[in-house]
Amino acid sequence: MSHDRHARILERLATEGSIAVSTLTAELGVSDMTIRRDLIELERDGRLRRVHGGAVQTEILPAVAMDRVEPAFEARLRQGRSIKEAIARVAADIASRYRTIAIDVGTTTFLMAPHLRELQHAQIFTNSVRVAAALEGAPAEVYLAGGRIRRDELSTFGPSAIAQFESLWFDVAVLGVSGITSSGLFDYSFEDAEMKRVYLRRAGLKIALCDSFKFQRMSLVNIGALTDINVLITDEAPSGALAAALAAAHVDVRVASAALAS
Repeated sequence: MSHDRHARILERLATEGSIAVSTLTAELGVSDMTIRRDLIELERDGRLRRVHGGAVQTEILPAVAMDRVEPAFEARLRQGRSIKEAIARVAADIASRYRTIAIDVGTTTFLMAPHLRELQHAQIFTNSVRVAAALEGAPAEVYLAGGRIRRDELSTFGPSAIAQFESLWFDVAVLGVSGITSSGLFDYSFEDAEMKRVYLRRAGLKIALCDSFKFQRMSLVNIGALTDINVLITDEAPSGALAAALAAAHVDVRVASAALAS
């Protein structure tokens, strides 16, 4: 019986590239636990790779690069700026539909801030000094988390900043990340990662901004799993294992065109 199930699972993976546990339980008439044991055995044999909610082919897993040094903010801001502008515009369009908006640190979130300057009845919360400054004089109420300031990034962090925002609930949170793989979301900094996790815990709608250069890239800190976000805004549709993992995690992928930044 298990041999037949394994053959069926591998057959589906060969034709579709990915498969969900729920699909297999319905087709094979067995429990989730049985299917998960099958996937564990097949992964142990190197026949597939498990992801949240299912599995993907090992053959479609591209290499993952490791970024160990965080580039300076201004250098990151210049890299692919038109792409980041387009992503920022899409993110602002979504976020502007909500009243309480949390905005993370990062170059793309910084570029998003000017698009929110016309909001009349919003409350905007951030741990980015740059984002707060970009919203100076805007009608929205702007709240900056108090704490120690991290040099270059100009982000606030520490116990006081975490405590302030941990006690709140946001309609939407917009996060910047340094990389994304089927294993989740990544960032360079321990300090900033703690606040990113607060945003993931304390928001109804969680949006990650990530240009395609960051696909299949890891850095020091794993922020969370793909299931921790609802929307990914990027400039190119992911492919292969990353696309399968995002689909299994039910992440809504929005592709922004660079033409939107003009």
